[in-house]
Amino acid sequence: MLTNRTIEYMTKRDYYEVLGVSKTASEDEIKKAFRKAAVKYHPDKEGGDEEKFKEVNEAYEVLKDKQKRQRYDQFGHAGVGGASGGGFGGNPFEGFGGFGAEGVNFDFGGGFGDIFSQFFGGGAGRQGGPRRGRDIETTVALTFEEAIFGVEKKINLTMDNECEHCKGEGVEPGYSLKTCDDCKGSGQQMRVMNSIFGQIQQAITCPTCNGRGKIPEKKCSVCHGKGTTRKNREITVKIPAGIDDGAAIRLRGHGEAVQDGERGDLYVQIRVKAHKKFTREGDIILSEEHVSMVDAALGTEIDVETVDGVVRMKVPAGTQSGTDFKLSGHGVPHLRNDARGPHIVGIIVDTPTKLSKKQRELLEQFNTPKKRGLFS
Repeated sequence: MLTNRTIEYMTKRDYYEVLGVSKTASEDEIKKAFRKAAVKYHPDKEGGDEEKFKEVNEAYEVLKDKQKRQRYDQFGHAGVGGASGGGFGGNPFEGFGGFGAEGVNFDFGGGFGDIFSQFFGGGAGRQGGPRRGRDIETTVALTFEEAIFGVEKKINLTMDNECEHCKGEGVEPGYSLKTCDDCKGSGQQMRVMNSIFGQIQQAITCPTCNGRGKIPEKKCSVCHGKGTTRKNREITVKIPAGIDDGAAIRLRGHGEAVQDGERGDLYVQIRVKAHKKFTREGDIILSEEHVSMVDAALGTEIDVETVDGVVRMKVPAGTQSGTDFKLSGHGVPHLRNDARGPHIVGIIVDTPTKLSKKQRELLEQFNTPKKRGLFS
């Protein structure tokens, strides 16, 4: 039976084909092919293609990593989860209804699953642990520069917050909590069930007090005893310098509130917008600069745009197209220290397509004496 994931693998293009390299290509060849394709398909460039740009990035994320590349060569897209960072890290039980992910919450849709959960308190209804609010996930979009230098972002989220009227107790101010008559303050009730093993006593959460052991003399008029109300909350998120696209920041205790328990966590997914000139590879920033054939032959100095501003860079005489120059300390800051990676500038030598008669004559004169190449 073909699953949706199987169909997805079948329709994906070969990663080597995407980058235009052979399966025996070296790391350097793969890197150069990626940079060339990334510049060609950059969505902010005229004639760019966002889908192909994403495809190129996905292919490179796998082929630049030795382990991922080895798995891809052996198993194809299935070996790396069909995308960057996948590998065999996905849920191995996905597609088999009834298996959960973390904690493996078995649910067989009746039968054994129901029997075990009823008799032994398994699954999500397990008792005894502290209550915890729901985790929340949101996405924050950054510019390229904000990701490089860090920034503070204010986000507004609607979530369950502690009821301000009753301070989370669920009791109308002026009244108090009293012992639950049904469970006598234990928070649990016992019930007898008939089973294939005979009669079994089972402890269940008291439905009257929801396991608190106490009930309000009068429920809060705002939250109606729930202890929480749904409202907007503004949270300031400090984004560290050097963060990359796809990273996640966990803010403990900034998720939803729950009565008699602790707040859940907030997970902030980072999305970095593409830059019209720069691309990024780890802590390296990459860009390209064009020089004329004459300047490349004679040598020159050019202004290079970096995230820190314009930097003057020397281009030595005889520079060939495709030569890279490194501007140290102008790349991406490291997340764990103050060091920064380099900015790599790739030189593209522009060969004129139209020459005047005089220009052609001069070039021919230059080429005539030794009958050799222009720069030999």
